[in-house]
Amino acid sequence: MSKFAFIGAGSLQFTTKTLIDLLNFPAFEDSEIYLMDINATNLDWISKICNRIVHDMNKPKCKIVPTMSRKDALMGADGVLCTVFNGDVDIWRYEIEIPKKYGVNINIGDTRSISGIFRALRNIPLMLDICNDIEKYCPNAVFLNYTNPMSMLCGAMQKHSNVQVTGLCHSVQHTVQMLAEWLNVPLNEVNYKCMGVNHQAFYTELSYKGENLYPRLRKLLENEEYYNKEIVRNEMFLKLGYYVTESSGHNSEYNQWFRKRPDLIEKYCTHGTNWNPGEYAYSLNKRMTRKQNVEQQYKEWLDKEFDFNKSEEYAANIFNSRFGDGLPMIFNGNVQNCGSIPNLPYDACVEVPVVSDRMGFKTTIAGNLPDHLAILVNTTARLENLVIEASRKKSKELVYYACYMDPLTSAVCSMEEIRNMCDEIFEKNVDYLGDYK
Repeated sequence: MSKFAFIGAGSLQFTTKTLIDLLNFPAFEDSEIYLMDINATNLDWISKICNRIVHDMNKPKCKIVPTMSRKDALMGADGVLCTVFNGDVDIWRYEIEIPKKYGVNINIGDTRSISGIFRALRNIPLMLDICNDIEKYCPNAVFLNYTNPMSMLCGAMQKHSNVQVTGLCHSVQHTVQMLAEWLNVPLNEVNYKCMGVNHQAFYTELSYKGENLYPRLRKLLENEEYYNKEIVRNEMFLKLGYYVTESSGHNSEYNQWFRKRPDLIEKYCTHGTNWNPGEYAYSLNKRMTRKQNVEQQYKEWLDKEFDFNKSEEYAANIFNSRFGDGLPMIFNGNVQNCGSIPNLPYDACVEVPVVSDRMGFKTTIAGNLPDHLAILVNTTARLENLVIEASRKKSKELVYYACYMDPLTSAVCSMEEIRNMCDEIFEKNVDYLGDYK
């Protein structure tokens, strides 16, 4: 019998999908699933939904245990899944609305740029607290993180704890799936190597039966229908030669090219036809709408028709490879670089191919990024390391330095404006950041 702790279990998508995936493995049919959340109402709803999934999948040996105690959830756990969010949408709103006053137009704000930096500062202490509890109550557990900003949170945990932790993001497999559909090739026959940092990793190899797919993709994007699906990402590919993970909206705020002027936002971030072209405050607006209708959303999920087939997510496969049936698997994980990408910082948190088996996680040697991509990704990686250091030292000055160097923020604002913007956000975050000096 295996025990799993879902920390932040009120997350409908990740909790339900991971539970279904776990129950697709014979090794986990008799598992104890501890659902831990600090919101009693959400915990009650997600427990009902998970019990319905167990019933409908006919897995009577699986036990769902709701709890508001992190200690109880973690005690003796084999696997830990984390989807926490430290701070309500009102704090997130300030981190997007205050930059807008200074001309910094944010789409998501959960991964990097000034909003992602402050989100990291709020969440790093919580993640390290969770790691401290894992070290106490389940020191051999495998810890999988889904919370953003992925690179900075995982980087902090990997540097400042002894927990076996890696971060997972589905943008790698989703992007390959999208490109395979565009190019009309079988997904399971596409070979690729993806490397960089989370949400800013590039497919340095993409092929089908030995054919480099990039020339075919470049030709396809002459068709406006396909170009308009992912305008930012397609423009980056056409100019940089390699395709990037994660949506156009996300990537538009990770660099200095697409959001620094209203005309550029109109051209690149407004008319894309895929799910997130780059609308201002896109995810925040959706989250605020959901907050107003939480109970209705849970009711709908309680009656939802679920797909009980195994999903494309990595988490259950990793747990199975580590302490289930023991089948090794390869996934793109967020790990300390340690030379995997030699032309990125040695101590950066990178997203590269990782092998998981009963012996642990084995980071592959991905090789160098192309030089021009390394310039872009080095800026991100070094900045993220600086934010981790700022969090540990509780240093405002280091936060200022990081925000001065952020590509989007520095493309729009002067250094004095950036400092003033940071001070305004610090004031709104005082309950979470406390005594930064």
